[in-house]
Amino acid sequence: MAFPTALLPDVKRHLDGFAGAGRDGHVFLGPQGGRLRRSNFRDDWIKARTTAKVATDVHFHDLRHTGNALAASGASLGELMTRMGHSTPRAALIYQHVVSGRDREIADRLGLMIRKTRGGTDT
Repeated sequence: MAFPTALLPDVKRHLDGFAGAGRDGHVFLGPQGGRLRRSNFRDDWIKARTTAKVATDVHFHDLRHTGNALAASGASLGELMTRMGHSTPRAALIYQHVVSGRDREIADRLGLMIRKTRGGTDT
């Protein structure tokens, strides 16, 4: 899946400093350097949320919801369903086809939003 190229430096920094080594390394690690466990994820999320100064009422799943809501600008239902991994509603997917290259356009539009938020000069 395509993602905004504006995030590439952040993703690289994360992978270089926090992810497991190699192609098979986990993207997110637990506090002891192993796999994240559901039992300790809540504590990790609260610590990350606090460090990032994100409101305490923001849940981890809200990140997915927000990203998909931002991506919805100009994307068709079929494209969003593909991007989100949803398989329903079936009828919509039968009649709506993902246009080649639209995933890149959606990611680029998200990147523009990121750059504007960070004070970039893109318009």
